Amino acid sequence: MQYIETEDKNMYRIGVDLGGTNIAVGVVDENNAMVGKSNIKTNLPRPAEEIFADVAKACNLALEDAGISIRDVASVGIGAPGTINKETGVIEYANNFSFFNVPARDLMKEYLGDVPIYLDNDANCAALGEAIAGAGHGVKNFIAITLGTGVGSGIVIDGKLVTGINFAAGEMGHTVICLDGERCTCGRRGCWESYSSATALIAQTKDVMRISPDSIMWQIANESVYNVDGRTAFDALRKGDHAAKKVVDKYIYYLAQGITNVVNIFQPDMICIGGGISHEGETLLEPLRRMVARERYSIHAKKQTQIVAAELGNDAGIFGAAFLNA
Repeated sequence: MQYIETEDKNMYRIGVDLGGTNIAVGVVDENNAMVGKSNIKTNLPRPAEEIFADVAKACNLALEDAGISIRDVASVGIGAPGTINKETGVIEYANNFSFFNVPARDLMKEYLGDVPIYLDNDANCAALGEAIAGAGHGVKNFIAITLGTGVGSGIVIDGKLVTGINFAAGEMGHTVICLDGERCTCGRRGCWESYSSATALIAQTKDVMRISPDSIMWQIANESVYNVDGRTAFDALRKGDHAAKKVVDKYIYYLAQGITNVVNIFQPDMICIGGGISHEGETLLEPLRRMVARERYSIHAKKQTQIVAAELGNDAGIFGAAFLNA
């Protein structure tokens, strides 16, 4: 796949996707191809200083993989969770990381020197990557929803990221879909993230397994709830397991509530679903579309929002970060 042109010929850009599970880094060349990659564990919880030391380590590993040095790099872009002040390079708040006013840009400069460093929210980066080169290529109004440790979202209106007056716009995972519901890591109850993240799906799967001793999910998880992941219920569903169907149906119901809210608020041309759960494809998307079609306010409109899977997979955030300020 070809990516957008950059004016920095003979120079490379580094994109960093800082997630709750992994730190993924890619080196993008002047032809917009990824020529070097690295991936190391985030290992939460731990201090921000340790995490960003590992971000720098991952950057250097990706440079080694590409066979170049930091002197060949035009910029480093970092997609990180939470509210990020793009002007100061400070992560003002990231609840899943327990970050509060973390000077991420300054920390990175200690390790990488004078190379320009740009930061934005990780979901914004994923949206930017998909909007430029993935599912949203050529789409005017586009929203990306990422189902991972949390529920991330990025909003592209008229081709531009919407970040708000304090760079915190787009935290749709922390809108409430169940009043007085599950406690969220942000401190509220009933947040969409608490029901539709991969973390939530794993918890929901374990809950049903505990009351369903004959479920195929036990076999898939090697007889231990500690081996459950976001694929467990979907894999068992495809084998005809009724308990797994309950898990998946309820999960998609929760997901549809949030997606319907997004449609009703923005009426975008397209919503793309990313993150590991999006790999379930039509097993996820077909019933999701049906539920949203039934509940959206625009039910009688001739034009309707498309709901599609992300195309760039785990690389969306890397590419979006690489082209911050490009």
